Amino acid sequence: MKKWICLLLAVTIGLTSICFGQKNKKSLLWEISGNGLKEPSYLLGTFHLLCEKDFELKPKVVSTLSKVKKLVTEIDYTDPKEMQAMAAAPKAEKTLTSQLSPDEATHLNEVLKSYGTTLAEMDTFNTQSLYSLLAQKAITCPATEIKMYEVELLRLALATGKKTGGLEKIAYQMDALAKSYNLKEAIRQLSAGDLYEKLTQKMIRAFKNEDLPELDKLLKDKRLMNDSQEYWMLTDRNQNWASDMPAMMQTESILFAVGAGHLMGEKGLIELLRAKGYTVKPVFQ
Repeated sequence: MKKWICLLLAVTIGLTSICFGQKNKKSLLWEISGNGLKEPSYLLGTFHLLCEKDFELKPKVVSTLSKVKKLVTEIDYTDPKEMQAMAAAPKAEKTLTSQLSPDEATHLNEVLKSYGTTLAEMDTFNTQSLYSLLAQKAITCPATEIKMYEVELLRLALATGKKTGGLEKIAYQMDALAKSYNLKEAIRQLSAGDLYEKLTQKMIRAFKNEDLPELDKLLKDKRLMNDSQEYWMLTDRNQNWASDMPAMMQTESILFAVGAGHLMGEKGLIELLRAKGYTVKPVFQ
């Protein structure tokens, strides 16, 4: 009976590691197979920004990249048009000040001072750009020591002759951010910067330990991501990606590298791909 209950849990919520004596084995790398695929593809959960001391491309990730034909990230970093769009993305059509009352503008200016800047310096940037300040505060190392996981993975892919691509356009990503975070919500979260910093450090520990359930819980903490934000930033994009990935995998073997928050849950990529008939299982080594 105990084994049956555990198997049922494994089928419904993916707890195979608990059922088969692998409770201490954790993974951010998952193999996608079956459903007519000639060879497996892979799904990797990433952490976009890390200090150099926390950054590592694990041997199994390097080995997996060597086996596939293509690396696909959230956006295509090798597309010049996409990089131009990314560079232009922070600029706003109207100033932050014009969207605030005098008291709100004064409050935002005080908050921004704690981030080493002022409202005057940020006034022509859009709301989404304010979130980069949160990341800068949470990643506690000099800018020269910051590593972007996807970029480091991309460098290795290009050095070894792999093809590259993206799952969406930067314009769609920016639109998702705009739908998720209005200016007042951005100010609220900036005001809670210390909480964000503490949670981020916990996220980094979970990421380094490949503890995906813990990382997922922290990423979706309701103090930082409400239901609407989770829908636009994760669920909607997951559904789009899960619709596009099958045709891509039929053509060639791919390593998909996306933020770890996109993997878990009923509406995460793991379960969405399983619902389409694929076998998705963790890669431990």
